[in-house]
Amino acid sequence: MGQNLYAKPFLKWAGGKTQLLSIFRKYYPTELFEGRIKRYIEPFVGSGAVLFELIQNYDIDEFHILDINPELIINYLVIKKDVETLIESLKDLEKKYLSLDKSGRKQLYYEIRSQFNQNKQNFDFQNYSEKTIERASQFIFLNRTCYNGLFRVNKQGHFNVPMGNYKNPTICDESNLRAVSKALTNVSIAQGDYRECLNLIDENTLVYFDPPYRPLNTTSSFTSYCEFEFNDDKQIELARFYDTASKKGAFLMLSNSDPQNVNANDTFFEELYKGYNIYTEKAKRLINSKGEKRGLIN
Repeated sequence: MGQNLYAKPFLKWAGGKTQLLSIFRKYYPTELFEGRIKRYIEPFVGSGAVLFELIQNYDIDEFHILDINPELIINYLVIKKDVETLIESLKDLEKKYLSLDKSGRKQLYYEIRSQFNQNKQNFDFQNYSEKTIERASQFIFLNRTCYNGLFRVNKQGHFNVPMGNYKNPTICDESNLRAVSKALTNVSIAQGDYRECLNLIDENTLVYFDPPYRPLNTTSSFTSYCEFEFNDDKQIELARFYDTASKKGAFLMLSNSDPQNVNANDTFFEELYKGYNIYTEKAKRLINSKGEKRGLIN
């Protein structure tokens, strides 16, 4: 693939893995490099950095992605099925937004955010239509123009991030959207809980789990990419599922934040994944309201 057609994540996403791809390659199973992995599953797909890396660099027969967040999943579906219509819609929004002064941009941003939230209550996420494309377009617009590129919702499921301060944001990354659409051609896309992929898992499967991170402290606990909270009980349930998948002979990887960044005595994950290989790596903390606090963490 030409360099300009290399698919990369189309969203800014808290916890996105682009910065860690070179590190992850050290931990991929040998069978992946030998072409013996037949199926890849990503049950918390997020922005899809690992997915696009594997699709474009390794010989795998089947790709399956899912996520509990329906907003996210309809974006993948629209890009797969109707990328040109989406591009036209985003181009119109970009042209309109960039032509406005600061107060005009602010007004447009909050109008679209309000419309996006109001329409959620009666939106049909199950049946694909022109409204699905419009919603995906609004989602990408908000993601590209909101503060810090952060997708966060409140307990009502309403997107509540304020406008960001960007002079010239790229709202429609035309070439990447086309590359992503091409990459998704043979990918199975579903909205749902991670447990729904169990029947797909066997000894020729690689599964990468990237759940919402365990908050490092109470003030960083914005773990809501949707209205379902992923607390410690959920982390424990996920570890049990990981055990079940392991017993089926699958190759598994999982990532999370290291609680020892703030409490050296917190052995939550060591206890939870006792018997598995646990590695510590440095990553930039990209989402923080204060730039100086976006340093390296484990």
